[in-house]
Amino acid sequence: MSDDISLLDRWQDQLREAYDSLWDSLVDPREAYQDDDGTWWSAVAARPLSPGQPPRPVFTEPQLAEIRAECRALAMCNEFAINGHENRVSFIVGVGHSYRAVPRKGKDVPPGMLDLAQRVLDNFLQRGGWHKRQQEIVRRRDRDGEAFLRFFPKTDGTTEVRFVEPDQIFTPQHLAHDTSSTFGILTSKHDVEEVQVYYVDGEPVDGAEIQHRKANVDGNVKRGLPLFFPVRKNLRRAEKLLRNMSTVAEIQSAIALIRRHHRRGSSTVRQFVKDQADHIATHPGTGRSESFRRYRPGTILDADAAVDYDFPASALDAGSYVKVLQAELRAIASRLVMPEFMLTSDASNANFASTLVAEGPAVRMFQRLQAEQIEDDREVMWRVIGNAVAAGQLPPDTRQFVEIQIVPPSLAVRDLLQEARVNEIEHQSGILSPQTWSQRRGLDYAQEQRHWAEHRRSGSKVPVSE
Repeated sequence: MSDDISLLDRWQDQLREAYDSLWDSLVDPREAYQDDDGTWWSAVAARPLSPGQPPRPVFTEPQLAEIRAECRALAMCNEFAINGHENRVSFIVGVGHSYRAVPRKGKDVPPGMLDLAQRVLDNFLQRGGWHKRQQEIVRRRDRDGEAFLRFFPKTDGTTEVRFVEPDQIFTPQHLAHDTSSTFGILTSKHDVEEVQVYYVDGEPVDGAEIQHRKANVDGNVKRGLPLFFPVRKNLRRAEKLLRNMSTVAEIQSAIALIRRHHRRGSSTVRQFVKDQADHIATHPGTGRSESFRRYRPGTILDADAAVDYDFPASALDAGSYVKVLQAELRAIASRLVMPEFMLTSDASNANFASTLVAEGPAVRMFQRLQAEQIEDDREVMWRVIGNAVAAGQLPPDTRQFVEIQIVPPSLAVRDLLQEARVNEIEHQSGILSPQTWSQRRGLDYAQEQRHWAEHRRSGSKVPVSE
């Protein structure tokens, strides 16, 4: 009987070893789609769509909200993300765009219409604090992947603009199975770009009341993606690496030296420490005595043969980690199509003047973003003009005669003297008008003409360069 039991035990041991071997060699095929931090990849493939069916998004509404919250945290706390956001605002918006009502091509504008239209625009820009709002639009669009502006026309013809938070745009529960009402936006069943209704806090709002500026997605995708979504892990790694480097350096530099006592007992070491101390204090919590010794600059240490001194800070080599940090930051800068110094504020590896040239990739990218901003802003200004027309503040045919000209700040490093000469040649050749010339210089042509008239009435002479 005992032989049978021992044989059964051996079989059980062999089976256990076989199972353990199988478990150790098991390979989960899904591991190929998982990052080092345990995050699963998102599916990007879908079944073919039937004709007229709107495209299916890559993310669900909860996933998009999670991504947005993650990138918002980076924009608030990660120093590199903050620098990237601020630089994009500075280059896209800068000191602000200029807006001017000008005649349409081939149109003779009725007297006074341009002045009235310009007055409406100036009133909107001033009352609404448009320059600050313009900066916030860029920041929100980059941080959240989208910006929602809601328009409120007043009875006096003025227009108020307010932001709608992306979290406020969601699909009501009773429309969860409606394929046209996904992500809080109701669109045409046959055209996803034809927006009919936005659901704000669950309530329907006419699509004409809201301007939706989305980024980093195709035109037929309903919601945008944050700017730093592809490199959010790089930003976290860069921040942790910098933190760890600083912590290690802080610890190593805080420990001035380590004394090694050979062939001495603990009581002898404690007595040695007391004899060397400049001050002895009792800790109020533990009641233990603590010895303090101040090492002034240039201090010379004397020790017998039984004591060795080690200086841990001498072995610190932070340079090797800096290269790793720079590699992470270059990956982030590549996503932004920006030179590295725009993300790190370290210009030691780049020349500002040679980087921001007209042909440089950063300037081309910012010009493209400015052009997109101008088109969205022009739509806003036409809404302002339209509301003034509806209230009787402007003639009904204003749009037939008036165009809105928007000029952004210059991006490339300029040779001002050379630029002035080019402008002068274009002006003398009849290509460049004085109004556009003034606008390029960031000046108000009408105001400058009034200043000139006042200058001439005062009898002052015009200075002439020799």
